[in-house]
Amino acid sequence: MAGHSQFKNIMYRKGAQDAKRAKVFAKHARELTVAVKAGGPDPDMNARLRTGISAARAVNMPNNNIERAIKRASDSGEGVDFIEVRYEGYGLNGVAVIVEALTDNRNRTASDVRAAFTKHGGKLGETGSVNFLFDRVGLLQYPVSGAGEDEMFEAALDAGADNVDTTVTHYVVTCSPDLFNNVREALELRFGVAESARLEWLPQTTLSLEEEAARTLIKMIEVLEDYDDVQSVHANFEISDQVLQKLSV
Repeated sequence: MAGHSQFKNIMYRKGAQDAKRAKVFAKHARELTVAVKAGGPDPDMNARLRTGISAARAVNMPNNNIERAIKRASDSGEGVDFIEVRYEGYGLNGVAVIVEALTDNRNRTASDVRAAFTKHGGKLGETGSVNFLFDRVGLLQYPVSGAGEDEMFEAALDAGADNVDTTVTHYVVTCSPDLFNNVREALELRFGVAESARLEWLPQTTLSLEEEAARTLIKMIEVLEDYDDVQSVHANFEISDQVLQKLSV
């Protein structure tokens, strides 16, 4: 597993995205819609819906919004049918990028994603062209202020997690996708709702970027994340603390 820097990058990008609350809520509502239509409106019988509800609550999506999205999706004949699609390609300096989307129009989404790659020095590839450079994992984040390191480590491993990384501000718990809901539910009982809980494409190795390349790549990711259809973006790069500080100014 690559070092802590990748988790700092994830949290840096997540913080930027969380600033756009309405758009973030809309993306979660779309995921809830797909989850309900795939497995029904009862979270006790629908693992994907349980995960979606937990993720929505982690970004402080109001319960009324969550319930409304579930009801709308469960009412037959209402709502749009979304298709899950994944795009893969390379950004500037050969950084591998995975884009996950839920769309009702493949052509529109493919065109938007391709344009973002091209405009920022990247190139969209075929599905499967870069995913072998990543591991699919469940990822949960808790603030370090909420528990001691030994306590979090022991609880996470007992729940079935593979690893716990500690940054300055957060514990980052990773597990296999199959055990994600078990780990999430066990940690929620012990420590409350995670600050973030989702499935993530975690890079096996990372490329270190200097300021200008990092700025361009992050801009591309922000453009992609700003599209309504795009649910998540993953990339195998890391940025030093010094460069992160410059980008945050």
